[in-house]
Amino acid sequence: MDDPDLARLRAAADGGDQDAISQLVELAGERGDLGELLRLAELGSGDAVDVLVELAGARGDLGELLRLAELGSGDAVDVLVELAGERGDREELRRLAAAGHHDAVDALADLDDLAPDEGDR
Repeated sequence: MDDPDLARLRAAADGGDQDAISQLVELAGERGDLGELLRLAELGSGDAVDVLVELAGARGDLGELLRLAELGSGDAVDVLVELAGERGDREELRRLAAAGHHDAVDALADLDDLAPDEGDR
């Protein structure tokens, strides 16, 4: 897509055209254009937030995931729980559990189930 077409698409998106927003999200996701995705998320695009979560999760970008979670993205919380569980990060899981995320409680229980019993030492 050339620059004039992209500019027209952005103008339409800025005017609330949902088809234009969807097209821009798809293009930005393919390019990994975080700036464009952030702009679209600020316009209220849930699809842009979803792509941001996906990209941040793939990069292991905990800071971006935390920011998105604080903005209300349940998907970002899910990815944070998943990554913390994979790392065995009990502190992060406790923090997420204390904030009311039940999947973090489950992940903590799973880690505890995997831990050797004190009597087995």
